[in-house]
Amino acid sequence: MHGRMSAEPPVLPEAEQARRWAAEELAKPEYRQAEPSWLESVWRGFLEWLGSLDGPSGPDGSVPTPVIGIVIVLVIAVAIILARPRLNPAARKPKDVFGADTTITSTDYRRRAAEAAAAGKWGDAVVDCFRALVRSAEERAVIDAQPGRTADETARELSVPFRAEAQRLAEAAAAFDAVRYGNRPAGGAEYQGMVRLDDALAAAKPERPSDRHQPAVLP
Repeated sequence: MHGRMSAEPPVLPEAEQARRWAAEELAKPEYRQAEPSWLESVWRGFLEWLGSLDGPSGPDGSVPTPVIGIVIVLVIAVAIILARPRLNPAARKPKDVFGADTTITSTDYRRRAAEAAAAGKWGDAVVDCFRALVRSAEERAVIDAQPGRTADETARELSVPFRAEAQRLAEAAAAFDAVRYGNRPAGGAEYQGMVRLDDALAAAKPERPSDRHQPAVLP
């Protein structure tokens, strides 16, 4: 009858099939990368337990097959729940631009970025180059130094005095967050783009709010 839930119990996998599912699912590299360190010993113990389940269930004290299937399915579900937030960079809340670095100058950040680029550490180069352009704006009093400000917040603030660079600022902030907090790899082209943006901001004259309302000079 339509609208009535089935009374049949859910189908559980056989022990061998459940072991195969668990081995295939939990062996994926993303689970190993996302696995919290405190679960490592539990993970090893679980694998050892799986390896010990060689025979069919019976009255001799072995674990019944339905119980094995339930336990393995539950382990897979827990692994997915634990791994999903760590596999989704967008779910990670971006943090402030500088962290504990409160006194490093823009010149120092540029030097660090250049050294990282020379060593092929493009992620570090991108991060420090973005920090350099933000610190430079603070040193020029274009924006106030504000602890705890995120890259996105900084880009929005800098887009006011540097309206022509608003799009590139937004893209640079997104790249900073993705590399710094999302573990996304960066490349030389991305670093060079950040350098060009830093140079453009350093050479530009920031627009003040009063500049937009200046009356035209009549002859």
